[in-house]
Amino acid sequence: MQIKDSVAVLTGAGSGIGRALAVALARSGCHLALVDLNPDSLAETATQARALGARVSEHPTDVSDRSAVAALPSAVVAEHGSVDLLINNAGVALGGTFDQVSEENFDWLMSINFDAVVTLCRAFLPLLRQRPEARIVNISSLFGLITPAGQTAYCASKFAVRGFSNALRLELTNTNVGVTVVHPGGVATAIATSARSPDSESDAEKQRKLARANRLLRMPPPKAAQIILRGIERNRPRVIVGNDARILSWLERLMPVNYWRLLPGLADSDA
Repeated sequence: MQIKDSVAVLTGAGSGIGRALAVALARSGCHLALVDLNPDSLAETATQARALGARVSEHPTDVSDRSAVAALPSAVVAEHGSVDLLINNAGVALGGTFDQVSEENFDWLMSINFDAVVTLCRAFLPLLRQRPEARIVNISSLFGLITPAGQTAYCASKFAVRGFSNALRLELTNTNVGVTVVHPGGVATAIATSARSPDSESDAEKQRKLARANRLLRMPPPKAAQIILRGIERNRPRVIVGNDARILSWLERLMPVNYWRLLPGLADSDA
């Protein structure tokens, strides 16, 4: 896909992989409609992208608010005239077993990690169909490939993104719109520190899990962004980010039921 002079809508642009993607896209000549819940962090990302010559619009939006998402396409077209690329990157984390996680928190996570992906695809697909070449990029996770205990809600959301993306790709075969699903491994973002925890969990247990998660989150976001950007440019249907994700993906395919016996150190971590 030709990135230069294209227009990308990027959610979760205020930090982490989202900010790194915004910078990488701007450096490649892409113009940006940046979406994030936090207007201050969104403005920081926009400043960095503008410094690289990109035309940037800022759209502070709660992606779980369907009415707000429905208003985004017209706002983006007013600023940029068209949309070539939709990157659904916004996401949150929630630790705890199924018994520990409240119904409210489970629904909160699904509304952002999965429902928002569907809503944004539905909102922008008509605009993407109007372009000679366009692409939807949905960010899943390593935990859309493997299923550690203590991550029931998060895995459910990321497997849902994976399944939705794969089916949508087949439905859009022989059209101008491609679909890429991305599975990052341990990228050094703030997802672990910002994750919600069960109310019943002690502070000591929260700190133990946070320390374990942070040991696994090693890849710098700019490196992850470059891998994702290469996958977009090459029209890859699936992009696996990091050696950890590649190895675990291979292991899960080799031992789909028993692979977890070899990986006790990953339980209860965030990815």
